Amino acid sequence: MKKQEQGDRVTVTELNPWPSYINERISIWDKLRAEHEAELAKKPSVPIIVTLPDGKEIEAQSWKTTPYDVAKGISQGLADNTVIAKVNGVLWDVGRPLEENCSLQLLKFDNEEAQQVFWHSSAHILGEALERIYGGCLCYGPPVECGFYYDMFLDDKQVSNYDFPVIENVVKSILKDKQPFERLEVKKETLLEMFKYNEFKQRILKEKVTTPTTTVYRCGPLIDLCRGPHVRHTGSVKAFKVTKLGCAHWEGNIHAERLQRVYGISYPDPKKLKEWEKWQEEAAKRDHRKIGRDQELFFFHELSPGSCFFQPRGAFIYNTLIDFIKSEYRKRGYTEVVSPNIFNVNLWKTSGHWDHYKDNMFSFDVEGTKFALKPMNCPGHCLIFDVRPRSWKELPLRLADFGVLHRNEVSGALTGLTRVRRFQQDDAHIFCDPSQIKSEVLNVLDFLKEVYKVFGFTFQCNLSTRPEKFMGETALWDDAEKQLTESLNEFDQKWIENPGDGAFYGPKIDITIRDALNRPYQCATIQLDFQLPIRFNLKFIDENQEFVRPVIIHRAILGSVERMIAILTESYAGKWPFWLSPRQAITIPVAPPHNDYAIEVKDKIFAAGIQCDVDIDTSDTLNKKIRNAQLAQYNYILVVGDKEIQKGTVNVRTRDNQVHGEFSVEETIAKFQKLKLNRSKDSEKEF
Repeated sequence: MKKQEQGDRVTVTELNPWPSYINERISIWDKLRAEHEAELAKKPSVPIIVTLPDGKEIEAQSWKTTPYDVAKGISQGLADNTVIAKVNGVLWDVGRPLEENCSLQLLKFDNEEAQQVFWHSSAHILGEALERIYGGCLCYGPPVECGFYYDMFLDDKQVSNYDFPVIENVVKSILKDKQPFERLEVKKETLLEMFKYNEFKQRILKEKVTTPTTTVYRCGPLIDLCRGPHVRHTGSVKAFKVTKLGCAHWEGNIHAERLQRVYGISYPDPKKLKEWEKWQEEAAKRDHRKIGRDQELFFFHELSPGSCFFQPRGAFIYNTLIDFIKSEYRKRGYTEVVSPNIFNVNLWKTSGHWDHYKDNMFSFDVEGTKFALKPMNCPGHCLIFDVRPRSWKELPLRLADFGVLHRNEVSGALTGLTRVRRFQQDDAHIFCDPSQIKSEVLNVLDFLKEVYKVFGFTFQCNLSTRPEKFMGETALWDDAEKQLTESLNEFDQKWIENPGDGAFYGPKIDITIRDALNRPYQCATIQLDFQLPIRFNLKFIDENQEFVRPVIIHRAILGSVERMIAILTESYAGKWPFWLSPRQAITIPVAPPHNDYAIEVKDKIFAAGIQCDVDIDTSDTLNKKIRNAQLAQYNYILVVGDKEIQKGTVNVRTRDNQVHGEFSVEETIAKFQKLKLNRSKDSEKEF
């Protein structure tokens, strides 16, 4: 990495020559590639049939015809716009030869799986640029919900925001070269030699790769461990932008090496990047930290990092959300419990989650006994279930808990309300007989559908099935996955399967919501757990008077209440719906002689359970007061003067300056209470 002075700042240039490991790596690759081509030439090419989604059958040759060839045979436009293929339901490089009779899908960028492949390929492009500029050790480079990043270890160097144009210029040359993405399956020992310069790739090979061979991909001088698949060549990317820097630790372990994380975004069309940039501008206006400060909802303080201080108006939103969920609990047979905030560490070890949470737990010793602030409610609920013998007649037993949780997130990861150290979850655990899984999951799905409908969110369900490393009996997993599948099918909403992505203790359904800007968030989850009942030796007595092990369903709808408030703040852009608004109404007198009546009206409305204020500031005109109320996002502005005093009425208008006219105070209160009860999304029009 060469540095150049530019005014009062220092930037970097591409290394010349490149790090020596690049050419050494390529030398090994070239030899392996030649061997692969020779083996491929020996394979007999026979006629095969490729079946397209519409049922059309196309003749092809095994080990020669690629998905790109099939697409090109249909139209050049289709070939150019195909990001990735799916062969027999499995993602497949468009330039990789087909091997046998198969079904074939050609996915464009508008497909979510294709987007992930596109951004994964873009992460490799970013990785190549980082190597050529900094010469560091690349670690992981995955796609994320919108874009990608690459983690890199630099011993004594620092990536700067000033470096972004340099990185992007190197990327431009990579895109212009149209470097093909090439795939090889290579023996583990050969890869250990190929990546001998990189301690992190060595660890991946030694600790993560359990098979004799694994796949690597090359684009230009970059060769990287990767399962793939990827786009056809780097020229598929038409627009690329480095977006931000971050920090991370190897494998998320705060005691391991500190890594530099470079984020990016890319698209197959420059217009889409322009749209994304406009979207980013709108997202910045909606930043929950800014709105929270401007509307006096919440703030953070250096004396308690990662712990939010909710001011009165923010506390109203917080408590209203919790009350909403609790009211839904009661409809669905949940019982609220409270479990202790501090547990003996041995209890966490019993739960099986100690290894996962120990690095970010607040733990401490008291006279030789180790304790920890709880990062989840599961162990406490297991103890509540086990406090006395349970009968099958009590099942399903649905326990809900809004207890405070703590996780010792590293300070660099704290981000407003989206990543905190102190938080509350709408956490619940359903203890049920295995035969009750389907009905209980349907109950939860209906629950979250009702809640997200109120918020105005759309959502996607993803079924994550048995992973490679799992605990428990295969038959139990099969039956559980079958019941989850039946529940999702009966729920009558599109869903997708993530094979092998379940937790080690059971399959799960992850729910991704979309906000007003169509941004995805994973909040709700439904997880089956076969292991916790075993670890805590939980049993109930069935109809035959025999002891039976229950299944636990972990369930959250909001997830973290704090994070949900951040999502809602940004989705509504601070323009809260009436039922959730901390500023539901304000009374404004026309002139000082009307102040007493304005205060009287405000008191009546407030006493009826509506958040109502009054503005009797004599320094502002009536129009200025109305404008201030609109900017402050009061849903309703109630103007009172001589006529309203004589008739006992208020003149109602909205924050959007829609005038509803004159109503009695009692009638206004009744309308407000109805809007609050119905949780109307568009209450200003429904008044």
